[in-house]
Amino acid sequence: MKRSGLITTKIGMTRLYDDAGVAHAVTVLSVGDCAVIGNRTMEKNGYVANILGVCEAKAKHVAKPQAVAAEKSGIKPYRKVVEFRVSDDCVIPAGTQLSASHFVVGQFVDVQATSKGKGFQGAMKRHNFGGKEASHGVLKAHRSLGSTGMREWPGRVLKGKKMSGQMGNETVTVQNLKVFGMDEAENLIFVEGAVPGANGTFVLVTDAIKKEQKELPVPTATKVVAEAEPVATTETETVAE
Repeated sequence: MKRSGLITTKIGMTRLYDDAGVAHAVTVLSVGDCAVIGNRTMEKNGYVANILGVCEAKAKHVAKPQAVAAEKSGIKPYRKVVEFRVSDDCVIPAGTQLSASHFVVGQFVDVQATSKGKGFQGAMKRHNFGGKEASHGVLKAHRSLGSTGMREWPGRVLKGKKMSGQMGNETVTVQNLKVFGMDEAENLIFVEGAVPGANGTFVLVTDAIKKEQKELPVPTATKVVAEAEPVATTETETVAE
């Protein structure tokens, strides 16, 4: 069984307490208006997947191919659209609105987001190099990375050498984070630990692949609307004139 994930938005971090009074650092993720906007089928596409979208947008604010595809499907365009490959029993019909109750308190999840961009950084900050000595003849090279070349053969710098360069702004996945709690009224998920990315970043949340999960809603949790109780009416006897 492989369930669909959710597209959430990182709100920030806070502190919550468990029943024993122990403080836990948690990251707040907002599900928002995440909904299923389409499906992929084995007959047509060769694989099975749910297509999710979040944050409705105007057609002029998205790429033209996305706007045209949304118009053909008869749905509104979304800022963020992601496919989640699922098993046959976890296909969610298009138009289904997803909520935080898709996950269960206590289960483990994997999160994926784009990390904060740090710009061009040196080897000490980027790769935790120790640097050179502060004395003994070292002149204006205290934070340099040292020798990077080779001898006569192969006479070049090998690919993958740890050097200065762009730091951050890359896709990062953190595995096995515990769902500490959720607020179904506000559609929020509280994940224990840190999640990559700045506040406002889109975060993909899926069931942890390295943990055995039990008693999860398949294919997702649906909100049940309580039926209104019938109003009691008092019958009045009609008196014949």
